[in-house]
Amino acid sequence: MNFQTFQQRQKRITLDGIIDEPVTVAYTDVGAGEPLVLLHGIPTWSFLFHEIIEPLSQRYRVIAPDLLGYGFSDHRDRFDRSIEVQADMVERFLAELDIPAAHFVAHDIGGGVALILADRSPDLVRTMVLSNSVAYDSWPIDEMLKLGHPRNAKMEPADVKQFLEEAFKVGLSRPDRLTDEFRTGISKPYLQRDGIISLVRNAASLNTNHTTKLTERIKLLKQPTLLLWGVDDRWQPVSTAEQLVKEMPNAKLRAIENCSHWVPQDAPQEFTEAVLGFLDESV
Repeated sequence: MNFQTFQQRQKRITLDGIIDEPVTVAYTDVGAGEPLVLLHGIPTWSFLFHEIIEPLSQRYRVIAPDLLGYGFSDHRDRFDRSIEVQADMVERFLAELDIPAAHFVAHDIGGGVALILADRSPDLVRTMVLSNSVAYDSWPIDEMLKLGHPRNAKMEPADVKQFLEEAFKVGLSRPDRLTDEFRTGISKPYLQRDGIISLVRNAASLNTNHTTKLTERIKLLKQPTLLLWGVDDRWQPVSTAEQLVKEMPNAKLRAIENCSHWVPQDAPQEFTEAVLGFLDESV
């Protein structure tokens, strides 16, 4: 699905109780069945999942929000974008949709959000697929620390394109998966002035303390969990998954060869098959 079709299909919802005034969240909601929530990372948005939403929606109600400050959700320069606040948003969002429990497929910082929710609201999180997720003190990576400097709010669109292009080459192992459709779709929300500022603020919000405080609680997370990892990833290495699988009581690791950080784009068929197979076993 191309960017225009994907973005036009998104719905909008206004949520209060997160900051001192309502915020707007853009999201996809397709399919029927048990809810399956997809959470993206930085510097992407829910378009990261554009190739896997349709096959997943044949069996599940697939809900893919843009996190606050990302994609086509609220970009205003007046709120925290940390994974703690994103967890607040996801809880409030699902309550507004009248969803008391869901399966979660979460990538990068979205995985950090899922871990927070699994700890503080265990009844909300039925199962988890954590894909090249942040955990422990594995983040923020150097590129994000540099991006988050306030001076970068003055970047021009060409600068953002160059930054993302360099990231694409590292985040994908398979050259044929770096398509013009992916380039355009991921970049589009971050090429206007408000999107550039928002991307920089998103990077500035990354705080390793929000996952290190869970380190001693990882062993208490009993949700069935699949660690679905691209082994070429130098940003979130597979060693993080190996540590998680040792400590989480109901976790298993599925490593994908010739695959880097953005697994849903790099290996969409393997990703989809692994998610559906895991859910078949777990539900």
